[in-house]
Amino acid sequence: MLETIKCQYLAILWAIFVLIMCDMPLSGTEDLPLFAGFDKLVHLGFFFVLTVFLFFGKIREQLSYTYRTLTIVKIVLITAALAGGIELLQWKVFTYRSAEWWDFFADMLGVSMAIFSYIFLHRTRFDEKLI
Repeated sequence: MLETIKCQYLAILWAIFVLIMCDMPLSGTEDLPLFAGFDKLVHLGFFFVLTVFLFFGKIREQLSYTYRTLTIVKIVLITAALAGGIELLQWKVFTYRSAEWWDFFADMLGVSMAIFSYIFLHRTRFDEKLI
């Protein structure tokens, strides 16, 4: 257990950063010239990076680039729990932020993109034949 935490320190720190950033008040950002979906893009990026860090920690822990389907399922469950927890916190605790299903969707899209990237790069890294 301690070894897992030691290998996943980047993911843990990033998850704490995401939790803080998603629950901070957005005072003074009304005047910024951002496009309409900027918030969703930020959510996507946060969870893309989190998923990459989770894969990186798993690689460091097992000292191998191999992956199992169970690892991917665990990563999806962990990130979905964090994304859902953030939205629940925004809904019930940090009421100055708005909880939206689209934020959760953007989070899961970032996770999916990172998983696809890892699987794709894993195959090309070891010269496995693509189907």
